[in-house]
Amino acid sequence: MLQAVLSNTDVEHLPSTLSADAAELQRQLQLHQARVFPPTAQKTIRPFSPSEAAGLIGIGETYLRQIAAEINVPEPLSNGRRLYSSADMDQIRVALDSKNGSPKYVPVRRGTEKLQVIAAMNFKGGSAKTTTSAHLAQYLALRGYRTLAIDLDPQASLSAMFGHQPELDVGEGETLHGAIRYEDPLPISSIVRSTYTPNLHIIPGNLELMEFEHETPRHMAGGNAATMFFARIGETLSEIESLYDVVVIDCPPQLGFLTMSALCAATSVLITVHPQMLDVMSMSQFLSMTSELMSVVERAGGRTNYDWMRYLLTRYEPNDGPQAQMSGFMRAIFGNRMLQNPMLKSTAISDAGVTKQTLYEVERSQFTRGTYDRAMESLAAVNGEIEDLVRNVWGRK
Repeated sequence: MLQAVLSNTDVEHLPSTLSADAAELQRQLQLHQARVFPPTAQKTIRPFSPSEAAGLIGIGETYLRQIAAEINVPEPLSNGRRLYSSADMDQIRVALDSKNGSPKYVPVRRGTEKLQVIAAMNFKGGSAKTTTSAHLAQYLALRGYRTLAIDLDPQASLSAMFGHQPELDVGEGETLHGAIRYEDPLPISSIVRSTYTPNLHIIPGNLELMEFEHETPRHMAGGNAATMFFARIGETLSEIESLYDVVVIDCPPQLGFLTMSALCAATSVLITVHPQMLDVMSMSQFLSMTSELMSVVERAGGRTNYDWMRYLLTRYEPNDGPQAQMSGFMRAIFGNRMLQNPMLKSTAISDAGVTKQTLYEVERSQFTRGTYDRAMESLAAVNGEIEDLVRNVWGRK
């Protein structure tokens, strides 16, 4: 009866509709991208005020001014004030270590300190996984660590935030898939890109990453995979291990072969979670599935021991009663596996994201002072806590 009522004009051909919508959406996004960032535009990292630079270097503002005057870096502006670029801060770190006669302020790995690979994950959207990864990677670079960000999410939001539009700037074989594919893999060094932030490199992503999910079952069934899927990212990273101190991997929002390979390559795991009941219930399923899959991988020889694993509350509103209750609920269960500091929900972070920028890139003047300062304090607390975990693994105070 229903079929008789519906005419052909009432029926949507889903593949055609989705294809047309995708094409139009991509066209409009490209137009928007051109308006926000014209073809000749280049993303840059802003200079930092003396108080910001002192905090990132780890010294007092007065001492910073003294060192800056001694080595004349950076050159003062016409009003005598100094603004510090990331490169300036690196020069000052070198000068401080030379002055003190010990490697304290240049934080790169030394001796037997091993590469830290942090996998940020959750398979529910809205957990701020990519926002967390972007700010963490940029923070570590600004602190002087040689940092590599890997966008393993086919949606490639991390790539877009760092100036690499997946539809326009990332070609075939230019994602991590190019280095981990089973046939004719490329050297990983050929797909690493520099960014506008000194000390920060990126391996961008796009939809090509999904091919690994389709290729892996075929190769496993054929028994012709030289390296098991779960070891491919780790083995590939070993080729460039000496060039970096920290790798931050933005994992895809599902438990596929890419995520499992990233987990086996990681030395640490960061699970982001929005403190709402539905999100926490979803995470419960996610944790059970991850545990089961990792047990299978472990039996096949995959590495499943980590230096640390932490849960991070994101988009947290401390004045929201249900969120505060859920936060207490999780802390009672997970104890010290929860990061002490949550990532606060902030209009400053979300507004910066509209133009594909992090809070380290936008000027304070674009926001009300209190909004900006609260967001920056939250970022500093969360990222500083993660940095401390990395340094503890290395045996540093």
